[in-house]
Amino acid sequence: MLTVDAKPFPYIFSPAHTALLVIDMQRDFLLPNGFGEVEGSSLDAVQASISSVKKLLDTCRQARLAIFHTREGHKPDLSDCPSNKLIRQNASPENKQHLKVIGDIGEMGRLLIRGEKGHDFVDELQSLPGEVVIDKPGGVEDATAGYNDNFKRSTLDMIQWSEGLFGFVASLQPIVDVLAPLASYVMAFRVCSSSQTTPAFSRLSIPMFRCMYRDGTGAGKVTGMLLLLYKRIEDYKKVDPTIWLHLEPRAAVMERARKLDAKWPDKTKTPPLFGVPFSVKDSIDVAGIPTTTACPPLTHVPSKSSPVVERLLQQGALFIGKTNLDQLATGLTGCRSPYGIPRSVCDNDYICGGSSSGSCVSVGAGLVAFSIATDTAGSGRIPAGFNDIVGYKPTRGLVSCQGVTPACMSLDCIALIAGSVTDARTVWDICMNYDDNDRYSKTAAPMPRHINATGPQSNSFKFGIPPPEALAVCHLEYRRLFNDAVIKLQRLGGRLMPIDWKPFVEAGKLLYEGTFVSERLASLPGDWLDKNRDHLHPVTRKVFDSVVARQSTAIEVFRDLQAKALYTRQAERVFAYSSSGVDVVVVPTAPMHWTVKEVEADPIGTNSALGTFSHCANVLDLCAVAVPAGTYSVVKSSEQSSKGRLPFSITFLGGSRLDAETLEVARRFENSMDGVFIPKRKKPSEDSITLE
Repeated sequence: MLTVDAKPFPYIFSPAHTALLVIDMQRDFLLPNGFGEVEGSSLDAVQASISSVKKLLDTCRQARLAIFHTREGHKPDLSDCPSNKLIRQNASPENKQHLKVIGDIGEMGRLLIRGEKGHDFVDELQSLPGEVVIDKPGGVEDATAGYNDNFKRSTLDMIQWSEGLFGFVASLQPIVDVLAPLASYVMAFRVCSSSQTTPAFSRLSIPMFRCMYRDGTGAGKVTGMLLLLYKRIEDYKKVDPTIWLHLEPRAAVMERARKLDAKWPDKTKTPPLFGVPFSVKDSIDVAGIPTTTACPPLTHVPSKSSPVVERLLQQGALFIGKTNLDQLATGLTGCRSPYGIPRSVCDNDYICGGSSSGSCVSVGAGLVAFSIATDTAGSGRIPAGFNDIVGYKPTRGLVSCQGVTPACMSLDCIALIAGSVTDARTVWDICMNYDDNDRYSKTAAPMPRHINATGPQSNSFKFGIPPPEALAVCHLEYRRLFNDAVIKLQRLGGRLMPIDWKPFVEAGKLLYEGTFVSERLASLPGDWLDKNRDHLHPVTRKVFDSVVARQSTAIEVFRDLQAKALYTRQAERVFAYSSSGVDVVVVPTAPMHWTVKEVEADPIGTNSALGTFSHCANVLDLCAVAVPAGTYSVVKSSEQSSKGRLPFSITFLGGSRLDAETLEVARRFENSMDGVFIPKRKKPSEDSITLE
C-alpha cells in the first residue's frame, strides 16, 4: 500500500488496484483551430496542463499502473449526438461566437467526429498498446485544467469537501514521488529477468516475457526465446508425444517474430502480448490450418481465424500450434482422442483431464504461456486442475465462439488456460468483445453492485460452499484440502454463508441426464452418425448411440428448458446483491483424480463423476475459474515405498457477467498459497532462457 499527501487527508491506495484515467486530452480541445477554440475558449490553461499530465502519465506507466484514456466524439452520421447538444449554443439569441457546431468542418477535420484528426489525442499523450481507450459521446489538481479556472477550482474543492465526501485531491509531485520507488523496482526487475540466468523453463508467464522484452537492451530477443522454446517442445515430445495435432514450423514462427521485432523497435511500447507464445485447442479455427476436433471426417481448413485468435495475434501473441482434445470436445477425462492420451504433467500414470487435454498440458509443461480452449461442461477447468494451472471459463457469450466447432452450441464457451489468474485475466481483457455474428454473444454490463474500494470492507467478501452430503463424494484427501481452502478464504476476509445448493445439482443433471445432451448431435447433418460411426472413438460412439436410443421428445426438451430457466433464476438469488447473497460459490474442481487405467476400465462412469461440480456452470450462465489449492501424496507402488504428489484445485463460481469480481477473489486466494508446486514428473531438460 502507498500513501500520498492529499486533501482533505492522506490517501492510501494499492498500485495493483489503482488506475490513471486521462480524460479527453484531444487535439479538438487543446490545439488551435480545434473545437475548444472555435467555441471561443482560451487555450492557455489547457495547453499548460499537457506537460503535467505527461509527467504523471510517464510515472504511472513506469510503475505499471493500469491506464485508461477517454475521447469525446460522435459517429460520422451524428446518430449518437442529441439535437440539443448540436444546437444549444448556436441557437442562443445572444450568440456571436459559436458559429460552428459538432460535425462542421474545421482545420483538423469535422469537429468532434470519431476518426478525424482532431478527435485523436495530442502527440505528447498518445495511448500505448494495451492501454484502454474509451470513446464516448459526450482528478489531480495541477494535472487538471479547464477553459474557466474558477469552475476548475470550484470543482476540485467540491470533490474534497466535507472531509472527502466525494474523494481526494492531490498535487502532482507527491504522486510522482510516491510512485518513483515502485517504478525503480519494476525497472530493476526487468533487468534481472532478462539476464543470462533467467528463470527455468518449468512455467511461463506473460509478465516474464514483458520483462524480457521491455528492458530495451538488444534486438532479436523474441527469436532467441523461440529457439529455446522449440527445444523445450521437442524435448517434451520424448516424455509425451500426444500434445500437438499441429505444430507450426519453427522457421515460420521465427519469421513472424522477426516481423514483430521490426514493427515494434521500441520495446517499451509493445502490445500487451508481444512475443508471448500460445496454443489453440484443435476445435478452434486458425486460418489455413486444418481444424480436426480430433475427428477426421469433420476436418476442414478455415479461410479465416476465429475472432478470439485474431484478437490475440493483433496484440502480438505468437501462435505455436494446435493441441489434442477429447474427440468432438466430448469428455472430461482426456482419454477419448484417436491421436493418443495426453498424461498429467504431474504424474504419467494419471489422466490430464479433458476435453481441453493438450491445451492444459502445453501450459502446465511450460511449452506456452497460455492456451485458448473451450468449456461446455468443465472442459477447461477439470484439466487445468489436474495439471496444477488456472482454467477460466468466462460468462458464456462475453468471448465470441465464432470459428469454434460446436459441442453443445447453446452452452459452449471459450476457456482461457494460463499459469495464473492474472495471466488469465490479461488474456480475457483482450478477448472480451461483443460479436454481432455470434448468436449467443452478450454485452459485458454486469448486475449492478458497488465496489468497496477502501476501508475494511475492501478486503471482505461472502462465499458459499456445497453442503457436507455433496462433498462426501470427494476423495478423502480432496475433502481435507477443500476444508483447508475454506479456512484460508476465511482468513483472507471471506465470510462463509449458507446457500441453496439445489439449483446447482439439478442444473448439472440436465446436461447429461436430461435432453441437453442431444444438442451434441444437433450441429451435425442428420445422417452423419450412421455414415461416420467407424471413424469415432469407441467411447464417443457409445455416448452418441445412447443419445439416439433415448429418443427424446420435443415435450421433454421444453420441460428441460423450463427447468433450466427455473434453476437459473434460483441461482441468481444465490448471487443476489443482498444481505443473503454471496460473491462466489467455492467448490472442488473435481471430486477425485483417476489414473488412466481406472478411466479405461470405466470410461463413462468415471467421466460422469468428474463433472459433479462443473456441469452446472454453463447451464446456469455462470462464470468459473479453477485455481490450484495444494498438493497431496499418492502411493506409486504396491510396496508403498514410492510416492508421488498430485495437485488439488478449487473452482470459484460467480454470477453471470460478474467475472471481474470472481477473478479478483480467485486472485487473492492464489496469492495466499505458499510456494509453487513443482511436479515430480521427470523434466526433459532444465534449460534457462538465455538471450544473446
